[in-house]
Amino acid sequence: MCLGVPMQVVESGEFTALCERRGEQRRLNMMLVGAQPVGTWVLALKDHAREVLDPGQAEQIDRAVCALEAALRGEGGSEDYFEDLVLPSQVGPPK
Repeated sequence: MCLGVPMQVVESGEFTALCERRGEQRRLNMMLVGAQPVGTWVLALKDHAREVLDPGQAEQIDRAVCALEAALRGEGGSEDYFEDLVLPSQVGPPK
């Protein structure tokens, strides 16, 4: 299975870009999305940028990846990662 993760362009080139996510840097092939300016978020699959993301999309995908990582560690609490999917009636009193 291939899992796409959001990465932010930190150094742009014509065909590749140096991108970063949580301190990890990778050089991505940008042929599918074209050259992008520094600061742009892209969805990275393996070593290719698959699509350009807006910051909100990047945050949602990142939270989903974090939830998956937590589940693989045996931790629960997916509502912490998917607040936008939890109905107000399911949320307890404010902390």
